[in-house]
Amino acid sequence: MPMITLPDGSQKQFDNAVTIAEIAASIGPGLAKAALAGKVDGKLVDTSYLVETNAHVSIITEKDPEALEVIRHSSAHLLAQAVKELFPSAQVTIGPVVEDGFYYDFAFERSFTPEDLARIEEKMQELAKKDYPVTRTVISRNEAIKYFHSIGEIYKAKIIESIPENEVLTLYQQGNFIDLCRGPHVPSTGKLKAFKLMKLAGAYWRGDQNNEMLQRIYGTAWTDKKALEQYIKNLEEAEKRDHRKIAKNLDLFHLQEEAPGMIFWHPNGWTIYQQIKQYISQCIKEKGYEEVSSPQLVDLELWKKSGHWSNFNEEMFTVESENRTYAIKPMNCPCHIQIFKQGLRSYRDLPVRFAEFGGLHRNEPSGSMHGLMRVRQLVQDDAHIFCTEDQLQEEASHFIRLLLDVYKDFGFNDISVRLATRPDKRVGSDEQWDKAEHALSQSLKLAGLDFEVRAKEGAFYGPKIEFHLKDCLNRMWQCGTLQLDYVMPAHLEAYYIDEDSSKKVPVMLHRAILGSMERFIGILIEHYAGKLPVWLAPTQAVIMNITDRQVEYTEDLLSILKKQGIRAKSDLRNEKIGFKIREHTLQCVPFLLVVGDREVETRTIAVRTQQGADLGSMPIDKCLDLIKEAIARKGRTD
Repeated sequence: MPMITLPDGSQKQFDNAVTIAEIAASIGPGLAKAALAGKVDGKLVDTSYLVETNAHVSIITEKDPEALEVIRHSSAHLLAQAVKELFPSAQVTIGPVVEDGFYYDFAFERSFTPEDLARIEEKMQELAKKDYPVTRTVISRNEAIKYFHSIGEIYKAKIIESIPENEVLTLYQQGNFIDLCRGPHVPSTGKLKAFKLMKLAGAYWRGDQNNEMLQRIYGTAWTDKKALEQYIKNLEEAEKRDHRKIAKNLDLFHLQEEAPGMIFWHPNGWTIYQQIKQYISQCIKEKGYEEVSSPQLVDLELWKKSGHWSNFNEEMFTVESENRTYAIKPMNCPCHIQIFKQGLRSYRDLPVRFAEFGGLHRNEPSGSMHGLMRVRQLVQDDAHIFCTEDQLQEEASHFIRLLLDVYKDFGFNDISVRLATRPDKRVGSDEQWDKAEHALSQSLKLAGLDFEVRAKEGAFYGPKIEFHLKDCLNRMWQCGTLQLDYVMPAHLEAYYIDEDSSKKVPVMLHRAILGSMERFIGILIEHYAGKLPVWLAPTQAVIMNITDRQVEYTEDLLSILKKQGIRAKSDLRNEKIGFKIREHTLQCVPFLLVVGDREVETRTIAVRTQQGADLGSMPIDKCLDLIKEAIARKGRTD
């Protein structure tokens, strides 16, 4: 007689074991019809799941955030079913949920075409309308291997063969299609109402380039057609905002084959870069950080001691010199520990905060690189804080406040926060983990931040906080991180002298606000569609003359603006003023300053904005104040 506790605290007693679908029906027919899945004591399950003991249960409908995962997982199966009906000789492999959608990999004798994609999507719609029930069956590992071999699904059989023996597996069936899966899935294909196939790609079997190439079909799925249409609209807008296209139009940077994944910054792009760097430098200086610089090449032995070589060697570049092997640093932390170790440190010296805009190199696969968003040469606004355990919470709180202030200056106010806690495989005592997790969670609570706990997703050496920015297209970007490390300082023999004269290993906080400078600039460009806030714009004002009679006055104005620290240029070309205004508007210059005969006579400036507002003529001092106020406001909207 299970007692079911519902989300509102109410309880329902049942005489026998009961399914999620039956619980939903007992609450009301509307909920029974809307149910997509259930949650039992925090675990996502099918509506057919049998609850046999007392439990906390919630019914998942399309209004719940978990619904998308179930819908997308089920849409991947619908895709595989459609492919098998259209192309019976195709073999299915894996079909997971990914951000904003799903994919499925297939082995097939020829390449799929865009026309095939359209046919597959049409078949998916047909199968969804048939509203096939989705049923779950428990099967042993050996039975599953035998079954998939019998129907010629060799890849699926290989997947199961890699699963440990005696493990019980589950199969899901819809119509004549059966697939191996843990679930959960929607109760019937008719629940899948809004999906679209997006693109074709290649993918190596098991992700190994030595294996055969499979064909990957990507799709997206949403709770309703309105959400799908909005997603497609956002994709179209994202295409327009592609930072690589905007960079070409605004002459910001370029990439070329001779240096894959490495940026050639042009003067305009480097101006943006330097403004951000100088701003962060000033912010952290005010918060007690000291900037340092460490070598690009460091003997491989240090990376072995720090643990990086055993965990990240495939991402590291190495060079040989005089019978020694050096690694080009992929991160700064081991080098910062070396700086900390120079000289005797007392507990009175802590916390010590080292910051570095250090050049890093990571051997990213060529296929994964994407403009500024993923590169091989990058710079992080990196810093490491060495402190005592008693200082942990305060240091974390200070960092969170700093990070939020910085994000507001760039125009980002919608921040999602995740706290990743202890994984199963970890080092350190439970007491250390308790203290570390408590310190980070309390810091977030003190900052008034809601956060999602990601159980078991912390690093092996400590928990971490992730900060995700939402841009104007509702895309999430993980930028800032705060990681707690008990391990690396001990491995590299860092210590300080405590109050009782004993040697103590400091706690190390790894932290970044922006993350990769390159990636953050790419995010900014797309968020603002190239129309950056005035403080970041490469050129903040352009002064344009109407005729040659205003040339001298234009040059005088340019000198005044530059002396006031404004990044200004003049346009003295023999072109119509309308042409000049349009051209500099397209170049995303915030202030367009026009001078004609009247402005020369009255010692004024006609001011227009990038958005097309005509502010009329005004005295020079008023124009300067207007521009300076816009610069000082940065990207803040409050």
